[in-house]
This record gives sequence, structure tokens and C-alpha cells, in this order.
Amino acid sequence: MSRESIPKTGRPERPERRVRDGVRRRRRRRALTAVSLAVVSLAASGCVVVHGERAVLPAATRAEAAEAVAEFTSAYNAADAAYDGSLDAGRTTGALGVIDAARLRAGRVNHPDGNPDHTPLALSDVRYTIPEKPGWPRWFVADARANKGGEARWVLVFTRAGLAAPWQAAYLTLTAPGALPEFAVDEDGWARAAPADATGLARTPGQLSADYTAYLKSGGAVFADGAHTSELRATRAKNSSRPGLATQYIDEPLTDGDFAPLALRTADGGAVVFFASRHYVKQTAAAGASVPTPNQSVRALTTGEIKQSLTMEFVANEVAVTPAGSATGSATGSDGKVRLLSRLEGLTGAKGE
Repeated sequence: MSRESIPKTGRPERPERRVRDGVRRRRRRRALTAVSLAVVSLAASGCVVVHGERAVLPAATRAEAAEAVAEFTSAYNAADAAYDGSLDAGRTTGALGVIDAARLRAGRVNHPDGNPDHTPLALSDVRYTIPEKPGWPRWFVADARANKGGEARWVLVFTRAGLAAPWQAAYLTLTAPGALPEFAVDEDGWARAAPADATGLARTPGQLSADYTAYLKSGGAVFADGAHTSELRATRAKNSSRPGLATQYIDEPLTDGDFAPLALRTADGGAVVFFASRHYVKQTAAAGASVPTPNQSVRALTTGEIKQSLTMEFVANEVAVTPAGSATGSATGSDGKVRLLSRLEGLTGAKGE
């Protein structure tokens, strides 16, 4: 036997060992080839990983948006008919979610067998405004004619927290036809989202909830006069002190989580902003007087006994237009003031003392 045929162990290499090693090598090569082919196949078919937190994509297709509106409408009708908040809890969130849940809870207390006045909501002439944006949440706006609310159009903002999450309605406001300004869109019709700290605006979207609650308390020059600004302040001043009854108002911004503001750029460089706020109204009766008897919906949501005071908690969702400009300088093409287009408020709780 030649020296070359003797392995380092000092023993002759057995033929069956050489065969086994060759089989193992061939199996490894086949496995690596199969993995490589699978990767090539996935890449060729478009099945590759995309980082959703970085890719700028439309929030939804138009078909997906239409399906989201249909699913919300169906759930909303079922919950309204039965006065059962569990039936649409998965299709609402944020400001609309807490307002709707309280409304249904009060209805259930007063009408355990369901809503005797139920009329199914029907939305038509739905116009979708879908922004391109990176990251989550994704969201879009649906502006529709409804069989409720007179001539006003229902403006709903739908959000989705992730791929496995459902579309949920977070904001609902009612606006006059034509009240919304023209949105900025690209050649494919996709809108432009404005982040909370967007620049080039008289007020950033993230500021507006705090701006609004500060305005209701102290006034100021941020907001244009209107039903939800100067007129609301005047009504509060009138109601704050009446013979035998004092009324106090406390206003708080809502900006976190599901209550985060959402904004779209307008064609003139401004932005339409959807935001939320929380409000407390406390009525205190003087000695020998009593708090006015609240309606049945308030009573249904009241804890404690109403002796000398009643504190009511409200959540509101607002839609405003902030003009182009600078938060510290002059605005472009306007007086620089934010216009509040609509405000929808709902009672969410009450406490008697």
C-alpha cells in the first residue's frame, strides 16, 4: 500500500466511508441549490420583504377603502339597532369610538330591547381621499352624502394600525357641501399627508388641539370667528353665571394614540386637520337651589347622586383648515387664522355630587 493511500489516522480509509462523505456533500449542494432557487423565485414573483415603516405607499387601494366604509356602515347599523356597542367596537376607535360607545351605552340603559327609532344609515356619493405615506397607521378620508344629518356631508377618517388590524373610523364630522377645500394630489390621484410637526403652516397639526382648548379658555388670535370659536365662547360666558346656578368649563387637548391628529395638505399649501379634545362642564347649584334635571341620556351615564352639582364629560372631534405660512410669521394668502369647519361633540360620562 502506497504512503499516499494512508490517512493521517494511520489506518487505511475504508471505501464505504468515502461513499458516505460523498453522499453528504451532494445532499448539502442540493439543499443550497434549492434555497437559492426559492429566493430567486420569491424575488421574481415580487414576494420580497418591504419595510413598511420606510416605504411611501398609498394607505389603501380605492377598493379597500370602499370595503372599509361598507363594513363600518354594516357594523354601525347593527349596533345602533340593538343599542349594543360590542357590534361595532371593532370598527370604531379614537374620538368617534368613545362618543359612539357612550351613545350606545346610554341607549341600552333607556331601551334594553333595542333602538325603537332605528333607521339604517345609508351613505352614497362617497369620495375617497387617500394619502401616500410611510409607516403606520395608514389612513384615508371618506366624504359622503348620508340619509341622516340633512344636507350636511359625513366626513369620516378611517385608520389602520397594521397589516393584521381592521380599518376603523376614528373621526366623524358633518360639513356643509363644498366646505372642504381642494386637496393636493399627485398625477395618480394620491393625496399628501401632513405630519403632526409639518412645516410651512400657520399652525402645525400637532398644535391644534392645545391651541383650541387654550382659545376656549382665554380667547386669542389663532382662530377665525365662527360658530365653534367666538360664538361658542360667547354662549359659555352667557351661561357661566345664572341666578342660583354656576357653570364651569374645563378643556383638555387630546393628542396621543388613537386621538392623534391627522392632516392632509391642500392645493393652496395649507392643510385640513382632524383633531380631538375633551371638555368638562360642571353645574353647581346655590344653597336652596337645585341643578336642572338632566335628560335621560345624561342620567343613563351619570354615576353618583346629583345633590348640588353635576359634572359632564364630553369628547369632541373637529376639522379645521390651517393656512400656509409660518407658526411664528405671517401666513400666505390669508389672515393667518385657522378656520374651524365643523365640530361634533358627544357626552361620554357624568358624575353627580
